Amino acid sequence: MRKLLIGLRSSIKLITLLTVSSIIIVAIIMTVYKPIYSVTFEGEMIGYSENKVALSKKLLNYQENGAEGSDAALIQMEMPEYKLCFLKRGIETNDEEIYQKVISTGVPYYKFYAIAVSGEEKLYVSTLDEAKQIVNRLVEKDSKNANSLSIQQKYEMAKKEFTSTDEAVVALYENKITPEIQRNMGRVGRASSGGTTYKKLPIEFAKPIRATITSRFGARWGTTHKGLDFGAPTGTQIKAAAEGTVTFSGWNSGGFGYLVIISHGNGIQTYYGHCSALDCKVGDYVYQGDPIAKVGNTGDSQGSHLHFEIRANDVAYNPEYYL
Repeated sequence: MRKLLIGLRSSIKLITLLTVSSIIIVAIIMTVYKPIYSVTFEGEMIGYSENKVALSKKLLNYQENGAEGSDAALIQMEMPEYKLCFLKRGIETNDEEIYQKVISTGVPYYKFYAIAVSGEEKLYVSTLDEAKQIVNRLVEKDSKNANSLSIQQKYEMAKKEFTSTDEAVVALYENKITPEIQRNMGRVGRASSGGTTYKKLPIEFAKPIRATITSRFGARWGTTHKGLDFGAPTGTQIKAAAEGTVTFSGWNSGGFGYLVIISHGNGIQTYYGHCSALDCKVGDYVYQGDPIAKVGNTGDSQGSHLHFEIRANDVAYNPEYYL
């Protein structure tokens, strides 16, 4: 028993001595050397990092979100490799240089949504909500292609030109030519005392002015009145009935006086005649409700009012069906 105790005591002394020695050795090493990570990227050693976690987190954030203010959905890039080592304390780290080196190789991918007809991509929007709204509006309007519409989420390196909701509805809408519409198409726009024909249009129009209708679409004084007249004081604000591009803004010698014409795509236009002032110019892109002109009494006019027309392929339709 005594020999056992002596042996145990000797072992404890040895372990204690080794532990103390190890601590002393580590302390000496730590005063001269420090733990650090060497960073290798694409087979090349590009520097040292003292904080692997912080550098990795920063790189992952860039990969998932891109640079601040960028509209890239994600960045495809390789990540560096780290190896723990001990180097003399004089060695400096270069985390920022490593970061810039790695992200410089990144390839940005942009996320968007394609609206397809029978699987063929037709146009693009930036959000899923926009895409759903376009499809829903085409379904509501009973577009001929409604059942063949689909939404596809896309990631590509090249940016796409996005289409606004109203422009997309106009561009994609396909009218169902029923036998009744086919019979009427030849006489659309030719008003009679018994009424006028009607054609579904893929645009939602708003009243360009809140005022009383003083003259309606149809036969008038032996001619055809191709629009609606809204009686209002001179200077009353006129607003765009729908989104589109201003294709005419100036004096019209054909009787309209000062006139604004807005093109809404698909051959559809709106006319705003007899204005006293024009608040837009050719090439302006306006949205529904934007101010475009003021009511006047110019041209072939018998009093202060707005003459408003809706035309499709230069054929006039009764605006009352659409407002």
